[in-house]
Amino acid sequence: MPSPDPASTFAGNVCRSDASEPDTGTATLMDAALITGVVLAGGRGSRMGGLDKGLQLYGGLPLAQHSLRRLQTQVGTVLLNANRHLKQYRAFGAPVVADTIADFAGPLAGFIAAMENCRTPYLVTVPCDTPQFPADLVARLARALVGESADIAMASAMEAADDGTPAYFRQPVFCLIKVSLLPDLRAFVADGGRKIGAWTGKQNTVQVPFDEPGAFANANTLAQLQALQQ
Repeated sequence: MPSPDPASTFAGNVCRSDASEPDTGTATLMDAALITGVVLAGGRGSRMGGLDKGLQLYGGLPLAQHSLRRLQTQVGTVLLNANRHLKQYRAFGAPVVADTIADFAGPLAGFIAAMENCRTPYLVTVPCDTPQFPADLVARLARALVGESADIAMASAMEAADDGTPAYFRQPVFCLIKVSLLPDLRAFVADGGRKIGAWTGKQNTVQVPFDEPGAFANANTLAQLQALQQ
């Protein structure tokens, strides 16, 4: 398994591999202003008994607001994807976009809604239920996408496999995507596609490894949310 990329940061408004290194070319650079970020909070919350997951509190803030604050320092523009309690979500200060596909069609519907409202060539997606995702997530995804001439960069995290050995597992909701893929994504969903991995598997996608323990721990249930706060 390949070792992870060196930690990346934003230097000024530029995404680069390390602020202490000299610029060596565009392969490691991307202007943050070219990236829109979206927090996905449009699900049914079925594993939380129908509660709106993004509005459940973590560290005194709603999960979605916590994720929004963490994301907005990494990108040029932010959006929030939600399908209910829109007034509450708008109070967080970011434009709220609802799915244009009916019946809670899943995260890809949120991808489409964000891409339809995106005014930049790149979109990065994060879920509302993973409040400690890396503070340099976007920088590292951008470095890989540009460096590998990919169309999508997807995070993968070190976790324990079923036999207890460490392995990298895809984190498909954490993607940096070229917005020009919107027509292809629309066609995929129109044909009944719902799985992020099935769509990204058809694209020029690069996996970006992250080793930080617990960085992608999420809260699908109230018990998991409580455990995250301990």
